[in-house]
Amino acid sequence: MKKIILSQSDKKILTEHAENARPNESCAILFGKDNTVSEVFLTKNIEESPVNFTISNEQLIEGYNLAEEKKIEVTGIFHSHPNSDAYPSNTDKKFMHSNPVVWIIYSGINKDFKAYILESDIIEIPIDEK
Repeated sequence: MKKIILSQSDKKILTEHAENARPNESCAILFGKDNTVSEVFLTKNIEESPVNFTISNEQLIEGYNLAEEKKIEVTGIFHSHPNSDAYPSNTDKKFMHSNPVVWIIYSGINKDFKAYILESDIIEIPIDEK
């Protein structure tokens, strides 16, 4: 089973990003190699919505260019659910098809992180700390 490795300091960055974006969802691109997140690229939710997120094309291009420059990969997509559990919504599931990386979701309700991959179905994977 696949897993994702996310440091305490990266969790802290993502938690602060999520809490600062309230009441809306926050989002970020996660970079690294071999299922280990080495860098967090915070992005703006251009929808400014509590139930959806969209990263602008400009920020996506900037993120992918940065990853290429640093010779790292996009290992995951992060977003928050300010008012619900950390489980993929139907919209998330749709976008997981076109972004087949690990999706990490932060719950604003119980302050936990969960990670998922989409295979034939949604599969929760463990988050380890480095």
